[in-house]
Amino acid sequence: MSSKSELQTLLKDRYGINKNITQSLSPEDCENLLIFLSNQPSVGRLVKSFVEKNGELSQNNRYYGQQRSQAERKLAQLQAEYHQLEQSIVDQEKANAVLDRRKNVLSEEQQALEEEIKRLTSENQSLGSKVQTLVTRNDELIEANDRLKKDNKELKNVVDQIRLRLARDTKMLLQYEDSEIRKALIRLFRWTLG
Repeated sequence: MSSKSELQTLLKDRYGINKNITQSLSPEDCENLLIFLSNQPSVGRLVKSFVEKNGELSQNNRYYGQQRSQAERKLAQLQAEYHQLEQSIVDQEKANAVLDRRKNVLSEEQQALEEEIKRLTSENQSLGSKVQTLVTRNDELIEANDRLKKDNKELKNVVDQIRLRLARDTKMLLQYEDSEIRKALIRLFRWTLG
């Protein structure tokens, strides 16, 4: 059996599942997950899709966070400059016309930046909602997976019961003397055991 680290590396390489996601899983869980994903290609593709989408959303969040920080820094810078210009207006009445134009430009830039911050905030909230939707879908998939595991176990139990019953009935029939019936039953019994 491979180590947990090796299994986590396989999950990362094959399906893009980060090690921090599988950190809480046991080595057996990691191995079972690998087996399940390799046996269920559509689930594997879905997991890859979630991983890719999660990566895209993370990258978008970082990008919009950086844009927002830059806009806030620029806004703070422009606000400081705006206050300096107001003081200069008082001190330099001769340059009043030039300072008024600069003040108007800064005011428009401030308004544009505030609108940009509002837009980025709205987009960030939208991305948060999408992340929540993906988390909910992931939870639904986990629940469906648990149900499938339970159903598979119950199906295996039913198949085992049928085989046991067939073996008992075949053994009873083999006690009769007719050799053709016995040969046919032996072939049937061997066929059912695989």
